[in-house]
Amino acid sequence: MIFGSGIFKGLAVTLKNLVNSYFRKPEDGGLFTVEYPERRIAVKEAYRNFPFLVYDGTQAEPRCTACDICAKECPPKCITVVREFDKDAKPLKKPAVFDIDVSVCMNCGLCEEVCPFDAIYMDHDYEVASPDRQQKLLFHKEDLLKPAEYLRKIRPVDAAAIEKRRREAEEKKKAAAQAAAAKKNTP
Repeated sequence: MIFGSGIFKGLAVTLKNLVNSYFRKPEDGGLFTVEYPERRIAVKEAYRNFPFLVYDGTQAEPRCTACDICAKECPPKCITVVREFDKDAKPLKKPAVFDIDVSVCMNCGLCEEVCPFDAIYMDHDYEVASPDRQQKLLFHKEDLLKPAEYLRKIRPVDAAAIEKRRREAEEKKKAAAQAAAAKKNTP
């Protein structure tokens, strides 16, 4: 074995990749230039950026129940959730405050993984910049809300599986309610 042979092997791999990159198509890993912002590279479905809240229907009420699991699991602690209360000081199952500080968010996706209510997902919008770090990069509930149609558009495979799971859970709940009503009505 020759002293320094590892360096030559590494250089050979680098040279092979350099030469191949000129003869491959861009989608196969070849060299290419995208004239951004006129042209953009298509974002993969599993791409993760900052989180957003999903709402169903026409009302902008998020699916979030203010359980605070996402805020507890967030490694940089950039999520703030405050539960809403009614006039009798009873807690409601919706957030009064839901803030995400995107200047701290590390785009890990843990909030999406731990949410049991399918309320928070990672967005594909990567053009988030502001000269004012304290105010403009603190997203409030109103800034984070996006309809379920948007989720279907950016992540069609995941959205179909989520909708199927939610539909099955809703049907189970209806069947259980009907069974309970039938049991209650029988003497």
